[in-house]
Amino acid sequence: MSHKAIPDASDEYCGTSYAAKLLNLSVGSIQSLVEKNELRAWKTQGGHRRISIQSIYQYQNRASLAPKAPSQPGKYLKVMVVEDDANTRAMYQASFDQWDVPIDANVVDSAIEALLDLPVVNPHVLITDLRMPGIDGVQMLRQLSTHPQFAHVEVIVVTGLTAQEIQQYGELPAGTQVLHKPVDMGWLKGYLQAMLSLRSSQKRQPQVTDTAE
Repeated sequence: MSHKAIPDASDEYCGTSYAAKLLNLSVGSIQSLVEKNELRAWKTQGGHRRISIQSIYQYQNRASLAPKAPSQPGKYLKVMVVEDDANTRAMYQASFDQWDVPIDANVVDSAIEALLDLPVVNPHVLITDLRMPGIDGVQMLRQLSTHPQFAHVEVIVVTGLTAQEIQQYGELPAGTQVLHKPVDMGWLKGYLQAMLSLRSSQKRQPQVTDTAE
């Protein structure tokens, strides 16, 4: 594997899951490409891979892979899901694939992976579990609250905790929607449709110019 003590500041980096999505490959295949130095990567102090976005595009060219079509602004709702349970992640992805809703979804298995990918994914909606190994959902949201870039991200917490247990677990950001497990996917679909409609209507609103002298 290619290690870099100091990552190139001119490059962008992402986690393994997002790299797999960009190349339409499995996470295992991405890990293999990193080990073969086909993709340039380095590891955080916690042992998590960060993969160069530039090296992903370079690999696409070498392997003659069709690049992933970029989402058209305003047409797709970018959603990130953070969930450590594999069955629940599969349920989310299957639902997104079945719905007739233009969603560009990125589903990751840990808060660490989410924090690595958030700057490049830049989601409109973040759906996260609370109780996860390592960094939990509350800690992740606290870190995000310090970055103005993510101030307008809509947050949905999905948890098996009661309201009292959530209060004991940690304070959630103002405006956070809370869904209790099992997830009401019908509600979630309606919520995402409403978010998409709201974003589309905001883009259609004409700009008002001040003509007062």
